[in-house]
Amino acid sequence: MAQGDAVDELRVASWRRYGHDRLYVNLRDGTSVAWADRATGEVTLLRPGYRDAVLDALARHTAAARGTADPAPWALPPLTPEDDLLSRRPGAAIRALLAESGPGLLERVVTRLLRRESEWDSWRKGLAGERRVGAELNRLTRYGWRVLHSVPLPRDVDVDHLLIGPGGVFSVNTKHHDRRSVWVGDETARIDHGTPRPYPAKSRAEAQRVRGVLERFCGFAVPVQPVLVFVGVTALEVAAAQRDVHVCRDREIAALGPLTGVLTPARTEQIFAVARDRRAWLEA
Repeated sequence: MAQGDAVDELRVASWRRYGHDRLYVNLRDGTSVAWADRATGEVTLLRPGYRDAVLDALARHTAAARGTADPAPWALPPLTPEDDLLSRRPGAAIRALLAESGPGLLERVVTRLLRRESEWDSWRKGLAGERRVGAELNRLTRYGWRVLHSVPLPRDVDVDHLLIGPGGVFSVNTKHHDRRSVWVGDETARIDHGTPRPYPAKSRAEAQRVRGVLERFCGFAVPVQPVLVFVGVTALEVAAAQRDVHVCRDREIAALGPLTGVLTPARTEQIFAVARDRRAWLEA
């Protein structure tokens, strides 16, 4: 959607109640995208993708009300370090889990001496896998890609990685199965011919969830491609029926780098501005 189109579809309405004096910026159907406090001049965005259009609409409304071309100085509160996901490292959610509830040193030593497997071994393998994939994704920034790691969602789950750039938006799910063979079908995957696991189906659902958040705040269609990356496997076979989930090994991630033609630099930055704000994901 062009900037002018976005401004034209916004409506500004005054609201005074309970001691507050605000201007609400709404879509034509009444959906609120932002509100401004007249006393402080601060703007609260409900849909960050409309940022520029909101400020323009508020400036026009205020200038018209004053009978002047001089708009009011509306200001957006900055993104705080606490809400900025750009600084999150790969596997941040697993790191926090291990730090909070993981086994102590004595328990780890005893388990290792007795050669016992524990649920924490699986978490540590997962962390190693996310770190490896995260390093590969970070290398794509030279091609104009933006990367986020361990994007938090409600109910203590997260998106392992988000890749946003000229080739589109990719929701990346990492699976670490060292020295194992993997077969991936349309809905499930098998590790060493074992019990089916719903890896493709879950990756697909995760991408849909990511798309819903980004489209709600950007205000335009954001196709999201699910990616399933396997780390440490000895063999990887993908069924012919599997077409909508991109399946690869960690060393093959570099093939995504040259992809182009899906997002303009402006759209890339707009989507990334939404994606890096933790607040956008709180209601996902």
